[in-house]
Amino acid sequence: MKKRVTLTFPRTMVQIPITYRLAKEFNIAANIIRAQVAPNQVGKLVVELLGDIDQLEIAIDWMKSQEIKVSSATGEIIIDEDTCVHCGLCTGVCPTESLTLNPSSYKLQFRQQTCIVCEQCIPTCPVQAITTNL
Repeated sequence: MKKRVTLTFPRTMVQIPITYRLAKEFNIAANIIRAQVAPNQVGKLVVELLGDIDQLEIAIDWMKSQEIKVSSATGEIIIDEDTCVHCGLCTGVCPTESLTLNPSSYKLQFRQQTCIVCEQCIPTCPVQAITTNL
């Protein structure tokens, strides 16, 4: 089973090798989609967890017992067509190429089905036309 979650670490927990522990102790694969982790600061990871459903629940309970906030990351990227100026800046940061410019019309195209909601495009947009419903 796959499950996408956001992990928020307190300052004291950013040193713990969470993905290693998930793999070693719970047989859970963790694909890191987005990471904001720095020493002595609150850390945030968006990860896709893959493993047995029972082990996923046990691993999530363990993380919560370690004071790691676990929340479901089931949102999606939303593009305001009226605000977008089709500059293409967001296409350069999209790791899955879900955002592209149409080569003939130079209009932004968005493929929702390939988007991993990494949110790299949001701060890149100069007119703030990209948001998420997380």
